[in-house]
Amino acid sequence: MKWREITTLEEWHEVFAESKKRDQVIIKHSTTCPVSANALKEFDQYLDDAPNTNIDYILVKVIESREVSNKIAEDLELKHESPQIIYLKEGARYWNASHWAISKEHMKAVLE
Repeated sequence: MKWREITTLEEWHEVFAESKKRDQVIIKHSTTCPVSANALKEFDQYLDDAPNTNIDYILVKVIESREVSNKIAEDLELKHESPQIIYLKEGARYWNASHWAISKEHMKAVLE
């Protein structure tokens, strides 16, 4: 699998802790939003191409896993948006984008 979904606060804490050692990219996705569906398509296209293999890729469904989504926003002091992509590097937020700014080309420019 290209990315893995997290659904619990425990999994989020593990991802956040791991980000101190290995970069993490989280996409927050709404299963009811067409803009979010497009962002997920762009994310998948990036991963289908030649993604940076030194990064773990994580999916959070914002409606189904609202508690996790809210905790991510709180821990990273980041306004919740959906869709939203967040790049964690060395245990801190390095880059984030939302809505139409989430594109394969944008991800390539930042992640490689």
